[in-house]
Amino acid sequence: MRVYYDEEGDFLEISIGKPAKSYAEEVKPGVFIRFDEKTKEVKSVGIFSFKKRAKELKDIKLNLPIEVSFSTLKPLQKAF
Repeated sequence: MRVYYDEEGDFLEISIGKPAKSYAEEVKPGVFIRFDEKTKEVKSVGIFSFKKRAKELKDIKLNLPIEVSFSTLKPLQKAF
């Protein structure tokens, strides 16, 4: 997962997986979801006027159409 924010353009994008040829659909004004052309899987969610949409960061809720499991992650080993 990659999170990109352009402060000057006030644009937030959250990408999932490796880049692929995709197309976007506007699901709400200024909110876009990009889909992989071949698999139709969600590749990213983009939000224009991000700061205007949230008064405080704690108010932001993104319901992404994916499931994330952290149960299989292992802690990083320290290189000491």
